[in-house]
Amino acid sequence: MGKFLEYIGSQFGNPRGFVGKCCCIIMNVINKAMYRRVVLMVNLTKESKVLDIGYGNGYLLELIYKRFQPHLFGIDISEDMKLNAEKRNIQALKDGKLNLIVGDCCALPYDKDFFDVVSSINTIYFWKDTIGVLKKIHCCLKPDGTFYNVVYTKKWLKKFFSTTKGFKLFEPEDFIELGKQAGFSKVTIEDIVKGKSFVVVYKK
Repeated sequence: MGKFLEYIGSQFGNPRGFVGKCCCIIMNVINKAMYRRVVLMVNLTKESKVLDIGYGNGYLLELIYKRFQPHLFGIDISEDMKLNAEKRNIQALKDGKLNLIVGDCCALPYDKDFFDVVSSINTIYFWKDTIGVLKKIHCCLKPDGTFYNVVYTKKWLKKFFSTTKGFKLFEPEDFIELGKQAGFSKVTIEDIVKGKSFVVVYKK
């Protein structure tokens, strides 16, 4: 049972195969309020550049593109998810506005001052070098750019056996301190569902 739960937990961090596809569909449903909050919070134009870390099957990118038609970028560790996300965002791909890669966010391959917005939905638990990734995000954001880090509370995640291995769990004050260490000028927290989920807003 322990190995099975560990396997399921790993699928949320690196979705692959049929099980990974199913996990992404589940995440799309249970994370819907998170996706919607990000879309409501961002202020973009057709020339804006947006990076989604851990894009999964491209659900958030699709919502953003339907509303703003910006330039979409994404990095995800799963090759399977890249194919699924491109299919979901076929219009952005046809418009020449979709650039998805497979890779580790610990080595973001983007130029300094490149993005207007960076987003991440429930991926920070899996970053091997948390402060290192935050510093790279800070670097590739334009001046006054924003990173939206959307997460579940530590208390909520601890309810599930699948989060006992492979997940780093954080308190709200941890996110604030990490943001300061990474060089962000302002870090604020807004509840999505009180006691369950929130978004950490990092301003460069």
